Amino acid sequence: MNAPTRCNNGKPAMYRRSFLLGVALLLAAGRAVKAAVTYGMSLYGDFKYPPEFKHYDYVNPDAPKGGTMRMESLGTFDTLNPFVVKGVPAAGIGMIFDTLMTRSDDEAATDYPLIAESADLADDRASVVYNLNPKAKFNDGTPVTPEDVVWSFETLRDKGAPLYRFYYGDVTKVEIQGDHAVKFTFKNGQNRELPAILSELPVLPKAYWANRDFEKTTLDAPLGSGPYKIASVDPGKSITYQRAADYWAKDLPVNVGRFNVDSIRYDYYRDATVALEAFKAGAYDIREEKSSKSWATGYDGPALRDGLIKKVTIPDHNPAPMQGFGFNLRRPLFQDPKVRQALAYAFDFEWSNQNLFYGAYTRTRSYFDNSELAATGVPQGDELKILEPFKGQIPDEVFTKEYDPPKYTDTFTIRDGLRDALDLLKQAGWSFKGEQLVNDKTGEPFKFEILDYDPAIERVALPFIQILKRLGVTATMRTVDVSQYEQLMNNFNYDMNVSIFPQSLSPGNEQREFFGSKAADQPGSQNTLGIKSPVIDQLIEAIISAQTRADLVAHVKTLDRVLQWGYYLIPQYHLPDHWVAYWDKFRRPETAPKYALGLDTWWIDQQAEQSVDTKKQSEKK
Repeated sequence: MNAPTRCNNGKPAMYRRSFLLGVALLLAAGRAVKAAVTYGMSLYGDFKYPPEFKHYDYVNPDAPKGGTMRMESLGTFDTLNPFVVKGVPAAGIGMIFDTLMTRSDDEAATDYPLIAESADLADDRASVVYNLNPKAKFNDGTPVTPEDVVWSFETLRDKGAPLYRFYYGDVTKVEIQGDHAVKFTFKNGQNRELPAILSELPVLPKAYWANRDFEKTTLDAPLGSGPYKIASVDPGKSITYQRAADYWAKDLPVNVGRFNVDSIRYDYYRDATVALEAFKAGAYDIREEKSSKSWATGYDGPALRDGLIKKVTIPDHNPAPMQGFGFNLRRPLFQDPKVRQALAYAFDFEWSNQNLFYGAYTRTRSYFDNSELAATGVPQGDELKILEPFKGQIPDEVFTKEYDPPKYTDTFTIRDGLRDALDLLKQAGWSFKGEQLVNDKTGEPFKFEILDYDPAIERVALPFIQILKRLGVTATMRTVDVSQYEQLMNNFNYDMNVSIFPQSLSPGNEQREFFGSKAADQPGSQNTLGIKSPVIDQLIEAIISAQTRADLVAHVKTLDRVLQWGYYLIPQYHLPDHWVAYWDKFRRPETAPKYALGLDTWWIDQQAEQSVDTKKQSEKK
């Protein structure tokens, strides 16, 4: 049974804009009277690495360079511009762009110098100056200038995907200072996360885009300043990146021991089953598995038994993303919370996990699972103080009960759950007419459609659909191609989909786009659920302006509680680890990064590669 998980709000992996997800980072404390000069950006000044550090602890600084890494992606792509709503960006495209600073993958929320070698933070936190490295240059040899930074910011804010407007909304002015500095001024100093969000601003070349339409899709290889360049493109089928031998930042501490593979190629497959078989046949080298059945049984064969294919489990210390059947609240059918609560009884996770998922998954109950941010028990202390002003505006259960999605055990069966569901539906104005549930006022039957792009989701949804039939509800599954899915999602033209909300250990401005009222009406936003709640809006702003870690955690937990009891989606499941299979030509550092898979730290053992290739040829004969 395939039980796929997603990367980004129900969108396929190729939609992920990795330089934007998880950017909940904050500023560092300083001592200067007018400005705190810091070499990086950290949550509350807790840098792991000192100013003169040589490399990250999770890399091999002596890793050899060379070889090819071939990977797969599902679906298709039709653009090399990942910054706008239009089109489906190519997998891996973020590798060609550098940002002002870059994250460490073994700290929860810390950035270190890249294009910007330092930052001057005003003592009132109402502005920050990024000082550019004079050596920074694009891959055509032209220097990165303050004009490029200003143009990138303004263009992404005004013409980029909606999330940029939400991230950068509190910036009131951006201006050049001298030959190598850019100053950002904010509405006030309350948005503590904003300086570090700007530290992950992708810097694009103004001159390159001067005669090009930034808002259109393109298959022309854009100019970047990152560790890789685009070597070749077969539209919709494959893309190959070549390591930039003259990469300006290759010797910076943040890059030592990384980007070791000369060539990285992504091949596209329409079907996950075909993609797995292609991997086993040696068509590509490495894959992260999301299907419990495939992980348990799909890799068996001579290559695995002979040790040519390795399977490894790598711990994932990030908060587990909330994945679930997401209601589109823009549909009148789902606007009553009792209806949403009732339909949750039709998803039998325990049966699915036992019979379909090989017992591999954990039920998701929190929007911040697997972290200290997850709300448990009933609110007390600071959480209760935060929530009390909202009594009467949020469900009473927020104060009196711990949220848990329905669980079917020996003491609580599916029959019990459906009885509770029907009672809720009756309260919401629905009743049976024959074998069909109909609206008491209009006589309209209860019908809706589940939208997705991945056929594997059908196997997850079908048991859910069958149980819904017992409630008199008619649900159907509609699977479309990736391009159509993107269009429908961008325009909110769906009833239900499989939504996912990835979270960092330091949530902040991205919550505006996930759950904020303004994002609900913005085409292409990640508020796929259509949430419009003044309470949630206020909680999000409080998270953004949190002054201490304890304050942040308390406010995130209160947001979690309100989201849970809003029944905005039906929680599904998550994996506690990364499942990775690869042909045995790769080597990796002894220490893995805590908060990332870290493929950019792997390297190729040339002798092992030759041995693998020889054995492949021998098997073919």
